[in-house]
Amino acid sequence: MEKEQRGQWASSFGFLMAAVGSAVGLGNLWGFPYKMGANGGFAFLLVYLVLAVMVGFVVMLGEFVIGRKTGKSVWQAYSTLNKNFTFLGIMGTVVPYLILSFYCVLGGYVMKYAVANLGDLFGASWGVGSTASGDFFGGFMTNQTEGVVYALIFIALTALVVVGGVSGGIEKFSKIAMPALFVMLLIVIIRAVTLPGAGEGLEFMFKPNFEPFKDGGWASVVTTAAGQMFFSLSLAMGIMVTFGSYLPKSENLIKQSIIIPAADTTVAIMAGLAVLPAAFALGGADAALSGPKLLFVTLQNVFAAMGSFGPFFGFLFYLLVFIAAITSSISLFEVTTSVFIDRAESKGKNPNRKKATIINAVVIAALAFVVALDGLGSNGVWVPFQSFFTETIPVWCDCWLDLMDCISEGILMPVGALCMSLIVGWKLGPKFLEDEITQCGNKFSAEKFIMFCFRFAAPVLLLVVLYGQLVSFGILK
Repeated sequence: MEKEQRGQWASSFGFLMAAVGSAVGLGNLWGFPYKMGANGGFAFLLVYLVLAVMVGFVVMLGEFVIGRKTGKSVWQAYSTLNKNFTFLGIMGTVVPYLILSFYCVLGGYVMKYAVANLGDLFGASWGVGSTASGDFFGGFMTNQTEGVVYALIFIALTALVVVGGVSGGIEKFSKIAMPALFVMLLIVIIRAVTLPGAGEGLEFMFKPNFEPFKDGGWASVVTTAAGQMFFSLSLAMGIMVTFGSYLPKSENLIKQSIIIPAADTTVAIMAGLAVLPAAFALGGADAALSGPKLLFVTLQNVFAAMGSFGPFFGFLFYLLVFIAAITSSISLFEVTTSVFIDRAESKGKNPNRKKATIINAVVIAALAFVVALDGLGSNGVWVPFQSFFTETIPVWCDCWLDLMDCISEGILMPVGALCMSLIVGWKLGPKFLEDEITQCGNKFSAEKFIMFCFRFAAPVLLLVVLYGQLVSFGILK
């Protein structure tokens, strides 16, 4: 009865779409293409796929097992397993707040670009028009009012879905949004790969190329691919523990832990097909390697170069990025909301989803307000510890987004996943996994491989992820 009050997935397909929607976000449509471009294309893809099998699969499986076994949100789930594990639940609750503080701002940026391309489609004054894409992006960054308004709209839309509950809100939205994203992505891919010169981008993605592995370059490729795989799959954010708590006992956890990373990786590769061939065709290799600006500056140049059809494809592309962003935002929002609901239940109170969602929305809006005002460091907003970071540690943390990213994705998430893998592998053991995985006649297949990954492969590779993150943020050299 308690679990029904918290909510439960109405169908296996609905859960799958929600989980894939959580994994498919800006990390796929933004991060994957430019990181792949900067790390040798095929070499990066090869390493990414190996890591998805050796780490992504088992960490996701572990989180699903913990969530379904306890039937609790991430904080209460770890506390229920063992009071000594409560710190992992707290970390899994804090991380979504930190990520949402900047993720909602970036979601607002995507909305702005969808609206601007729609304006160009109808020749309106609020479109990009003849303004250079770099100038347009810079102008938007310094417009604090617009940045805050779009972030707040994005938060409100997210909360509107979450307040509808598990099956009535999140599942219902995801069952429509994810197939729509897939169709729109296919349309953009068809246009991208048929552009003159797109073949160079396709060759860059899929032609075997091991040059990046030479002269010690393999370390950079591995750490970048590991970080991208880890964060793209929404691991150690509390999401998969929370989603697992809503799963019926009949669900095959091993099968879902294979399907979701496979679907996420497929969309990531599709994102590369939508972005890199077009960037090569209309901007050359420099455009493909332009880093985070690829999404808002380079691609806007690509759409502008398409002539009269450019605004249509621009609107379509940013709309699908918006869908990817909001499905991930909804999942993160649900993590913190479920914590409030479970805490109310543990105190004997009647949980109120609407109240919990509103409280979360206010907290997240307050955090996002500061990040939006900062405008990626364009507006000189004071950043805590900035003088310490820049003078004592040469860390790339010169804006609020970087600070939140450094704490959450740079430190807490790798540490959380590492601790979970060690606890499951060495403390709880195979019996813990087997008891939950084999519910309703399901089989614990590949047990030896899974335990090897939990005990050895995942911890080692997660240490690589942690090291890579600390180096990327300048904390280690």
